[in-house]
Amino acid sequence: MLVKYNAINNNGLSWMGSPRAIAFDAKGMQQKLTAVDKPCFVVQDFNGRIGFTNEGDLSTKNKGLKVLAVAHPLTANQLGDASFCEDYKLKYAYKTGAMANGIASEELVIAMAKANLLGSFGAAGLVPARVLQAINRIQGAIPTKSYAFNLIHSPNEEALEEGAVRLFLENKVRVVEASAYLKLTPHIVHYRVAGLTRDIEGNVVVNNKVIAKISRTEVAAHFMKAPPKAMLDQLLKEGKITSLQAELANQVPMADDITVEADSGGHTDNRPLVALLPSIIRLRNEMEKKYNYAIKIRVGAAGGIATPESALGAFMMGAAYVVTGSVNQACVEAGTSEHVKNLLAQVSSTDVMMAPASDMFEMGVELQVLKRGTLFGPRAKKLYEYYNRYQSIDDIPTKEREKLEKQVFKQPLEKVWEACIQFFQERDPKQIERAENNEHRKMALIFRWYLGLSSNWANAGTTDRKTDYQIWCGPAMGAFNDWTKNTPLAKPENRYAADVAEQIMEGAAYLYRIQSLKMQGLTMPAEWESYAPKTSEKMAMMMG
Repeated sequence: MLVKYNAINNNGLSWMGSPRAIAFDAKGMQQKLTAVDKPCFVVQDFNGRIGFTNEGDLSTKNKGLKVLAVAHPLTANQLGDASFCEDYKLKYAYKTGAMANGIASEELVIAMAKANLLGSFGAAGLVPARVLQAINRIQGAIPTKSYAFNLIHSPNEEALEEGAVRLFLENKVRVVEASAYLKLTPHIVHYRVAGLTRDIEGNVVVNNKVIAKISRTEVAAHFMKAPPKAMLDQLLKEGKITSLQAELANQVPMADDITVEADSGGHTDNRPLVALLPSIIRLRNEMEKKYNYAIKIRVGAAGGIATPESALGAFMMGAAYVVTGSVNQACVEAGTSEHVKNLLAQVSSTDVMMAPASDMFEMGVELQVLKRGTLFGPRAKKLYEYYNRYQSIDDIPTKEREKLEKQVFKQPLEKVWEACIQFFQERDPKQIERAENNEHRKMALIFRWYLGLSSNWANAGTTDRKTDYQIWCGPAMGAFNDWTKNTPLAKPENRYAADVAEQIMEGAAYLYRIQSLKMQGLTMPAEWESYAPKTSEKMAMMMG
């Protein structure tokens, strides 16, 4: 017998319909299971056989075949919060995260939008001219679709954050994904409040939406309430917002959506989603009760989302939407090199480590990177060790310094400093001014030269720097590779971001049905209890 029933049936239901609509064979039963847009009735005939059907009617009159279990219709577009899809005009409650330095590229964002999904451009780390180029291209390609741009907190390069906000406001970028914030800054508040207006009925209209990515409750709390009065007063004084906007700001929270970032690639606290997500949802509920804003803040899940199982788990814990990150870096549209994509297609969940972050190096903040096929992680950790041990590059012992110059920087440190001066004169001259009479600060900028360029080398595929590639990656990448093993999606050239989204969401809907039936006492073959990636239309076309 393919299927067994291990519970006491007391639902009192009977099934009536054509016997021909019931499948008792393996192939037929699987077809009934996968039709998630229809109900699946598990019935037992008068010979004791268990079968599946998507048709017929249920009755409580004890006429017809006994009903053992029922799985109601639930499709992928029903998972998550319907308002998320409505507000952003999406097919699924699913978005791709903003991998910095343009890894979350224009191509990726445009491909997602054309599939009616939400993508976020990786603006972090890019100069304003490059960000403007991306804005123009994305707006030109998808003028009526939803998209987002990353706005990253830059404590060491405030000019970049301020410049990004200026660009977003001038070019009417209506959604930002705010990340790496430890607290609110005048710049993120400026973006949010500058988009506030009233409609003809006097209701507050929020034109500039904020999706805040957080991993700590204390940071989430800042985005769940109105901006501080002191910041509003300062922005008003500087003429950046109007008195009406300052007034309206007290009536809305700082964010429309809060993305709970668990154990992800890049900036992460490595916290488990099963512990963090419920805490943030409870905090949201407390804050809503306290402030009673008209806007209901949604809470989504990121970090570890790479398979139908992980997506379904997040939705079942109450996530309004899910966000993928690492897996998209291995997709065709990602703004990184083929070498990186091939590396990512081979990794397991344990092939990651923490290493110092370039943007918050002096603060000791780390991010999660790939350790397989690159020496970036150990070398970056060594640089931070030197930063803590010595006050200037001249304090580094001669032999160690020579080793650094030969193996890591591949040039004298004085040459690196000259490159730093040239770089920051265009990007943020204040960085050089602050380092002129501060040798420790100068050392930090020199070390950040390596940390910053290592990501660019990876993206560009710089051949002689392969051992220094900085590749942001979380354990989810290994889980994705396990799931796609021996399927067309195992090959990087077959991985398209929108197709990956479709497979994960369709799989989550199927697995919801499986779990629903199992909880009603059904035991099915193991191979039925998983969802293997299908060959999509686009994949088939690319495969010839």
